[in-house]
Amino acid sequence: MKSSNNQRGLRNICPVELLENFFTYIAVEKGLSKNTISSYSVDLKRFESFLAHRKKKIKAVKKQDILDFIGTLRNDGYSISTICRYISSIKAFYKYMLTEDIIDNDPSENLQSPKKWERLPKALSVSEVKELLEVKFSGEAELRNTAMLELLYSSGLRVTELISIKLGDINFEAGFIRVLGKGSKERVVPVNTRAINRIKQYIEQERQEILKKKQSQYLFVTRRGRQMTRQRFWQTLKAVGKQAGLELSPHTIRHCFATHLLEGGADLRSVQKMLGHTDISTTQVYTKVTTDRIKKVFKQYHPRA
Repeated sequence: MKSSNNQRGLRNICPVELLENFFTYIAVEKGLSKNTISSYSVDLKRFESFLAHRKKKIKAVKKQDILDFIGTLRNDGYSISTICRYISSIKAFYKYMLTEDIIDNDPSENLQSPKKWERLPKALSVSEVKELLEVKFSGEAELRNTAMLELLYSSGLRVTELISIKLGDINFEAGFIRVLGKGSKERVVPVNTRAINRIKQYIEQERQEILKKKQSQYLFVTRRGRQMTRQRFWQTLKAVGKQAGLELSPHTIRHCFATHLLEGGADLRSVQKMLGHTDISTTQVYTKVTTDRIKKVFKQYHPRA
C-alpha cells in the first residue's frame, strides 16, 4: 500500500521525470525490449509536445485530447499500423499512471485502435521479386547487401531480426537460422540454398574486408565494425527498389514471403511459426491478400468473369 506522502510526491512530479520513471518501469517490471522502449519514448515525447503546444498538462489530459492527437497523425499521413503503435504507447503510459495513483481516471480507457488490416499489406508478385533479386547493388558492400535481401525474402524476417543475426546463429549444413524475435522469443527459420550460398560468398569474400582488423559477432556489419542498422538497410533497399522501379521497405519483403508461401499452398500454422506471430489472427491477414489476388486473376482470365 502506497503512503499518502508518496502519492503526493508522484502527483507533483514533472513530466520529464514522469516519463523517465515510466520507461524504467516498462524495462524493469515489464521486461520490454530496447526497441519497444525506444518506440514508446518517441511516441510519448511527440504526444507531450502536442500537449505542450496546447498548453495542456500530461496528467490533465481528456479523451478528446488523445483523439485530436490521433487526428493530427492521420492528417500527417501516418500509416494505420503506426497510429496503432502510438495508441498502444499512450494507453500503456496512462495505465501506469493510474496504477501508481498519479491520476484518478484513465483518459485512454476504452480507446479503440483502428484495425491494422483495414489496409492490406502490399506484396509484390513472384515475377517482380525475381526481377528485384537480380538487380545489382551499386556502391560498396555489394555481396553483403545482396545476401541481406536474399535472406530477407527467403526467411520473412523482421528487419531488426535480420540485422541482429550472429555468426553462430546460422546452421549452414541444415539450412536454418536461429532468430530472436519479439519478446525475446526464439524460433528456428528455414533458409533456402540460394540464400545460404549468398551468405557464404559474403563471409568468404567481403565480410573481413569490410571489418578490416575489427572483430564482430554480428553477421551483417559496417566498416565501423558494428552491426548493420535498420536505417542504413532501409536506405539501401529503397535505392535498389528505385533501380527496379519499385517502392520498397523491409516489411514489403516480409509481406511477399508470407503471401507467396500461402499462394503456393503452405498451411497457415507453418507460416505463423516462420513469421514469429504469437496470434494466428495476425497471420490470417495474408489470406485476405491471396484471396484478393485470386479474384483479380479470375476477372482477368475467366471468359465469363
